[in-house]
Order: sequence, then C-alpha cells, then structure tokens
Amino acid sequence: MSKVDFIKYEGLGNDFVLVDDTTDPRDFGADAVARICDRHFGVGADGLILVRPSENAEARMCFYNPDGSEAEMCGNGIRAFAKYLFDSTRVQAMSFKVETGGGLNTVSVILDGRSVSAARVDMGTPSFKSSDVPALVPTVEAVDVPIDLGDWSTTATCVSMGNPHCVLFVDDALGAMVDEVGPRIETLPIFPRRTNVEFAEVTGPGDIRLRVWERGAGETLACGTGACAAAAAAARTGRTGRRVVVHLPGGDLEISWEADDRLFMTGPVNEVFRGTFEMESFAAPGPTEPIERSDSTP
Repeated sequence: MSKVDFIKYEGLGNDFVLVDDTTDPRDFGADAVARICDRHFGVGADGLILVRPSENAEARMCFYNPDGSEAEMCGNGIRAFAKYLFDSTRVQAMSFKVETGGGLNTVSVILDGRSVSAARVDMGTPSFKSSDVPALVPTVEAVDVPIDLGDWSTTATCVSMGNPHCVLFVDDALGAMVDEVGPRIETLPIFPRRTNVEFAEVTGPGDIRLRVWERGAGETLACGTGACAAAAAAARTGRTGRRVVVHLPGGDLEISWEADDRLFMTGPVNEVFRGTFEMESFAAPGPTEPIERSDSTP
C-alpha cells in the first residue's frame, strides 16, 4: 500500500489537503482527487494542493477542485502553499515566488513567532478583456455585460485573475440566490472554461460583502481570487476605491489595487492537522446508492 503524508490547511474556512509531491510524483486522477476531498469518504476539503518542482520559482502549486478538475489558481490556497514552504524551511526568505497555472506570484509571509500566520500575495494584474477571461461576449472588455438565464437576467463584470470570474453586484449578498443561480452561470456557453461567480454587495467605499459560487466546488466560506475579482470589478465600475476589505462568510481579506495595476491580497492561514492516507483507498468510488433499511429499523 502506498502511504501519502498530507497537511490540512484553512484560510478563512476555505480548506485544503496539501501533499508534497516533489520527490515522488503521483498520478492523482480526477476520481482520486474527488474522493480525497469528499467529506464523508475522504479527508474532506475544498481542494487538493500538490507541491511540485519549478524551474522559475521556489516551487509550483498544482491545484485541483473537489470535483477533480484542475484550476489555474487559488488565492486562499496559495497562502497555505506559502506557509508550508516557509514553515518546512523549504524557503527561508520572507518573500518568494510561487509558480501556478495562472503564472508567477510573489508571496510575502507574515509571522507569528517563527510560524506563518498570514501572507500578502501579489495576485498580478486583473484583466477585463473578454478574450482573457475568457467570455464569449461581443465587447472587447466584459464590463457590464448581460447575463440571461431565460427566467432570470442581470448584468455582470467578468474578470480574469489568472482564472475566470463573473461578478454580479447585488443589493443583499446574504439573501442572494447563490445555490440557484451560481451553478447555472458557471456552465453558461459564454464561459468555455466555466467560471467562478461572485455575488457582491458594496456596503461602503472601502467595503464589500461577498459570497462566491466556486467553479468545481460550489459555495465556499471564502474565495481569494473571487475577493480580488470583486474588488477589481467594483473599482473598475466606480462603486468603490482601489483599497477595500472584502467580508466573506469565513472572514475578511484586504485587497489593494495599486497604481501600477498590480493587485495585492492579504489574509490569514492556519494549519489544522497532519495525517496519512493510503493512496489505494481512493482508487474505487464509494457507495452511490442509499442504504436500504427494513421497516423494523429505527
């Protein structure tokens, strides 16, 4: 049996299973990833993070959604990744580069004693270009574009943060129809790589209340790239300034969109526990049919 060591991390309740796959790369197929992330049959997480070698950075972060699909980037996940690299002494600098599917990101760690408690991440430059998102809309920039579900319609501003986002501005984020509308927008044909969907309520010039339907995951307690996308979209459309606090169900993220167009995200990260699983135990699917009970079963 192949034993795999892992560490469980969380950032604002967005939780991840991290595996250092540097020296012994494994083939994590979509079914295995989904089983590992399953909260009943697996470890339970919003995603799987693999640590892989990189020629251009300290390490490469490979990120998989809980449905087994690979994502370009994860904002909360990269803080967990940075904490692992620093706390394990893989890196000793306070600022270093991480390679992701969305490009290179510079991460600056924030310490509590000798351990990383938070990180500030250079998330790059937001792009509203339809071709970058990508979004198949007739305008060069996907700003205030119509979203039509047939029985429900609105306008949205779409942003690439290295991964696709569709930001909807709503009057009440807490009452938004995230579970009903989110999955339908995620799979609209205008989004060839699917999309994350943000439900953003601007509560002040420097504050946004946010809920996110994540591509391949559903609603989560927090989404780092989603917070960045919402902040960029709010500033781009004149709803806020370029420095905001984004209030998510799991906590707050500080977002700063600087004059050079680089956008920075600052937020906490915690190690939850460590463990080991048998790789073979995730090779076969778990029960899919309900357990039949006799009438006499209480």
